[in-house]
Amino acid sequence: MNKWVRWQDWAVVAAGAYAALSVMWTAQAGGSLLMLLILGVALAGSGLWSLAMPGLVSMEWAHIAIGALLLIAPWVGAFSTQTGVAWTSWICGAVGVIAGALAVQPARHMHEHPAGH
Repeated sequence: MNKWVRWQDWAVVAAGAYAALSVMWTAQAGGSLLMLLILGVALAGSGLWSLAMPGLVSMEWAHIAIGALLLIAPWVGAFSTQTGVAWTSWICGAVGVIAGALAVQPARHMHEHPAGH
């Protein structure tokens, strides 16, 4: 598979960027600012890394792990009652988990059967 083309990784980049940037327009509470900023940048970064190196299966698992952290962040960071920021975290986390899960098999196939062999 070519670099920079897998839609799952672009979805992860978009979700991570949205999570990180959302701190500018959502009301923050508890640990939401740092959690969304750090986890959003981590999710977007792992998506970019996966786009640049599409055969790395470990990056797809990283999407899932970071997405799961975003899913539980509202409870861990004590901001689950803040509707806007909590839903942002849950939705971006779900995108990370689902897109990562959908990309594991194609990445594994590419890792096991590189182009030209």
